[in-house]
Amino acid sequence: SIKAYEIIREALRNGAKVFGLATGSTPEIVYEQLINSDVDFSDAISINLDEYVGLASTHEQSYQYFMDKHLFQYKPFKASFVPNGLNDEETEVVRYENILEEHPIDLQLLGIGQNGHIAFNEPGTPFDSVTHKVELTESTIQANKRFFEKEEDVPRFAYSMGLSSILKAKKIILLAFGEEKAQAVKDLVTGTEPTEEIPSTILLKHQNVTIIVDEEAAKLI
Repeated sequence: SIKAYEIIREALRNGAKVFGLATGSTPEIVYEQLINSDVDFSDAISINLDEYVGLASTHEQSYQYFMDKHLFQYKPFKASFVPNGLNDEETEVVRYENILEEHPIDLQLLGIGQNGHIAFNEPGTPFDSVTHKVELTESTIQANKRFFEKEEDVPRFAYSMGLSSILKAKKIILLAFGEEKAQAVKDLVTGTEPTEEIPSTILLKHQNVTIIVDEEAAKLI
């Protein structure tokens, strides 16, 4: 996390203006490092990967709420964009693609799922996908239910940047921590050809990706 923080800090110092951000437990310590630093994002823009469909931005489990809690309230950006989970699909896809076109991402922060998903792009997602509405897999719903009072409260859909949208970032940092990510890390770093069955392997097409793992996530390499 400290290494990722250093890369973000250096990118900002070198003129990066648009940062693609992720949610979840993986980047939390990165955000802590940023909060406890003198980094100034007041002239920068952030664009988040995804958001649950049906949750208002004020809902405690929305990704907007997460970002406000873990970063934005301490380190505000000039502008911050998160998908609007209350918009209808057609409106939100057009809105978010316009944002991405207007603000090309300089540095994108990513996590990775146990099945190799990045953002909410699950296995089988077309590599040419743009921002889209995703039906969450049962494994993702099960992984998320600990955050909700009842399983039926867990959203079944999300808006997510597509794989081709993510690949447009000039630089990408992917973080993977813990033994449960070991197979996904192995599939990515030992892969020779991108396959839609392992969404993360689209990163093999990118010229500037830094993968940061701990020993547990690296144990199968």
